[in-house]
Amino acid sequence: MKLKISEGQIDVRPPVAKPHPGFYNEVGEERFRKLVFDHYESIKTSEIAFLFPIFDDDDFAEAQKHAADFLIEISGGPDYFTQTRGEHQMVGRHAPFRIDEKARKAWLELYIPLLNELEKEKITPEYIESFWNYLNLFSMWLVNTKS
Repeated sequence: MKLKISEGQIDVRPPVAKPHPGFYNEVGEERFRKLVFDHYESIKTSEIAFLFPIFDDDDFAEAQKHAADFLIEISGGPDYFTQTRGEHQMVGRHAPFRIDEKARKAWLELYIPLLNELEKEKITPEYIESFWNYLNLFSMWLVNTKS
């Protein structure tokens, strides 16, 4: 399985397909949350930690939960995010943060080993790739600062 990070540009928003629902169905909610929570844990010691509330445990846990809720919903699971946060509006929600292409790539790189673990757990590679493709393309939408 090859997870490649595409080059993005500020203000370029490519069409994005949601992950194949088989990804959520195979991974299951508990493991899906672990995936997102592990990603956030890796952020704490990364070069993009400054973009996250790493010094406030409650705020950080809330950010983890919101991210998991959003990605679960977008992957075909229950609509937890919409129930608690309303419409997605992810571009607007991320607007206060200075996200450049370098930060986007760093964020994506932290997912690669976690997704490779899912393949070892016998999650269908095509489903993992569909989730990756979503992250890779949609993350371009959130870049709002020139590198």
